[in-house]
Amino acid sequence: MSMLGEFKAFAVKGNVVDLAVGVIIGAAFGKIVDSLVQDIIMPIIGKIVGGLDFSNYYVALNGQPASMTLLEAKKAGAVLAYGNFLTILLNFIILAFIIFQMVRLVNKVRTAAAPAADPETTILLREIRDSLKK
Repeated sequence: MSMLGEFKAFAVKGNVVDLAVGVIIGAAFGKIVDSLVQDIIMPIIGKIVGGLDFSNYYVALNGQPASMTLLEAKKAGAVLAYGNFLTILLNFIILAFIIFQMVRLVNKVRTAAAPAADPETTILLREIRDSLKK
């Protein structure tokens, strides 16, 4: 089989297609969670903490004045953008929790839907019974 034929056989396997669909849906779902965190959760947390935008929290490493926005401070030199990190960390935690819940649900459905396998002795006894009937 040629390399092109092998690649075609590999690419059309169910697992590869399933993986591609999963990656695409995962990327779209990640954008939804990112929007949830940045547009809904972080503003509420910022309001509770002190009315500030978390994404602009930083520590200037080159002596930039604290009154600058994060973008201005980055242009002026190195900064430690811990507010942006906190936002992304919260985004990850929420996404990981939702994916965990989805996997948990799928595992419950699989265990409930999968019939219990017959033990080997039961199968053998059925075969003997069927052969005796003949």
